[in-house]
Amino acid sequence: MPVIDAKTRVCALFGHPVGHSLSPAMHNAAFEELGLPFVYVAHDVQPGCVARALDGVRVMGYRGLSVTIPHKVEAMQGVDQVDPTAQGIGCINTVVNEDGRLIGYNSDGRGALNALRDAGVDPLGKRVLMLGSGGAARAIAVTLACEAPPERLCILGVQLDELDRLVADAQQRGTSVVEGGELTDRSLGDEIAAADVLLHCSPIGMHPHEDASLVEPELFRPGLAVFDAVYNPRRTKLLKDAAAAGCRTIEGIEMFLGQAYVQFELWTGQPAPREVMRQVVEAKL
Repeated sequence: MPVIDAKTRVCALFGHPVGHSLSPAMHNAAFEELGLPFVYVAHDVQPGCVARALDGVRVMGYRGLSVTIPHKVEAMQGVDQVDPTAQGIGCINTVVNEDGRLIGYNSDGRGALNALRDAGVDPLGKRVLMLGSGGAARAIAVTLACEAPPERLCILGVQLDELDRLVADAQQRGTSVVEGGELTDRSLGDEIAAADVLLHCSPIGMHPHEDASLVEPELFRPGLAVFDAVYNPRRTKLLKDAAAAGCRTIEGIEMFLGQAYVQFELWTGQPAPREVMRQVVEAKL
């Protein structure tokens, strides 16, 4: 164990609840691997208390934060500056303390983008279909629009007000053609046939409902790349069906790890020790 003393820099998780989080084990293993004088702790912060908790971060000189459910929007209101991509997403999941000035970022979308690129699936200039319009979809759609604009981004969802807001925000942020529509059997079939990349960003297929999928197996085809933001289980029914049809598949664990790599590098200025972080998460899952 590293020595924890007055020189140790503290990073923390703000969430409610936080007992299930894999982040403390993962980040502490990464700090130890590189011999960095950092420690990562988890704080269960009650809703409505985030602004006061952020004042504590300033006063005590914490280096950075991970921010998780349900505080991602509330935390954005309490920092001093927000990264432009996070501003477009409308929430933050990462804070860096620069000499008392708190800067908010959203590493979720960048984690997904990096996971796609690492798998040889760069969405830049491609035809991308996204299923879902909630938090994960918003983070990824706005990040793609800002940082790797597809030729066309089609978003299908069932919460139509939420969907319309996301389409408008993603369209405003980048140069992609962004379109939205209600998720039906017909729209899904038509759009998958036209897509290069499928991004599944709904909770369908998450534990304990591992047998569920939005996409019938016969809709998959070789040449289609398929990403699932769900990471428990690692191999969802969607990904199993896609792989069986010859698709390239990217697991949701890659997005979880990818956003953590971004956080680690923002806090420390060092390349993340990816293999160590991966080993911890895979062992916990």
